[in-house]
Amino acid sequence: MKKVLIIDDEADLRKLLTDYFEINEYSVMTAKDGKEALRQIENQPDIVLLDINMPELDGLEVCKKVRHFVSCPILFLTSRVENADKILGFQAGGDDYILKPFSILELGARVEAHLRREMRNQNKTSIKFNDDLVIDYSARALFFRDVQIPLAKKEFDIVELLSTHPAMVFDKERIYEKVWGFDDEGDSAVVAEHIRRIRFKLKEHGCENMIETVWGVGYKWRKS
Repeated sequence: MKKVLIIDDEADLRKLLTDYFEINEYSVMTAKDGKEALRQIENQPDIVLLDINMPELDGLEVCKKVRHFVSCPILFLTSRVENADKILGFQAGGDDYILKPFSILELGARVEAHLRREMRNQNKTSIKFNDDLVIDYSARALFFRDVQIPLAKKEFDIVELLSTHPAMVFDKERIYEKVWGFDDEGDSAVVAEHIRRIRFKLKEHGCENMIETVWGVGYKWRKS
């Protein structure tokens, strides 16, 4: 049985989501604030639904504190809609945004999609060599000259997508759809920020030009 952790200071919403996920055979844990959330994280949920606007310790701070210790998907629940807010959330380690008010059926579908993707990732056992760059898909790790390049979850997802299709050019919308799981117009800035961060980390470790820009079209992975 999959475990979902619901973190929100609205009691009515926690009750609604608890009822929905229990009916759909999830084991449900809840927390009403950030401090309680940190205690519940110790129970190793398979996915986290995290409200951003909470008193004392908000969702972004909670995400930053736990991201290095949990690998499960973290989905933000928020009424914020600006691209700048989304970028802050992804930089904190979030995997997706669910905008309030939301359809509970769409929320359920997104949760299932993220869990299916996690299962597929766990089943990967292949490694790709590109000159001095090594991508270990099973460990979800990137190495250059035997030194690991630290990547956030979505950053590695983008590297995985591009590197497993080196002959293909992906536009920003297609990358968002493939990596985040849903088509959402207006999120090109989020993809561009992730690409920028990946390139910066690669360059910082002496590895450059792995992600090529095809002007007016999108991005592709450089062949070895």
